[in-house]
Amino acid sequence: QVHVTESGGGLVQSGGSLRLSCATSGVILSSDAMVWIRQAPGKQRELVAVLTSSGAGFYGDFVKGRFSISGDNGTNTVYLQMNDLTPEDTAVYYCDTFIHWRRGASPWGPGTQVTVSL
Repeated sequence: QVHVTESGGGLVQSGGSLRLSCATSGVILSSDAMVWIRQAPGKQRELVAVLTSSGAGFYGDFVKGRFSISGDNGTNTVYLQMNDLTPEDTAVYYCDTFIHWRRGASPWGPGTQVTVSL
């Protein structure tokens, strides 16, 4: 059984930074690819970043080099460092396993709210 808990969201001004964390259980980062996804009000969920089991990161086109995904294999925690935030990044951010996300299932955890003001 997979459990995830996202944290680190908050209110930040445009141009600011946040670091999101995803504590997991039932996940082994060295074998399970993970994703960060987000959902803004009235919009569909979109993929933000993928962390492969080998530690490589891939990003949505809108990221444009501003975000960095990483993982700690010792604690099976996934991070998303977000820099140069804009109001368009305002959303609830979720982490999930890649396989679960690809199935189109609802995210495991409650997500963490990121709000970027002008």
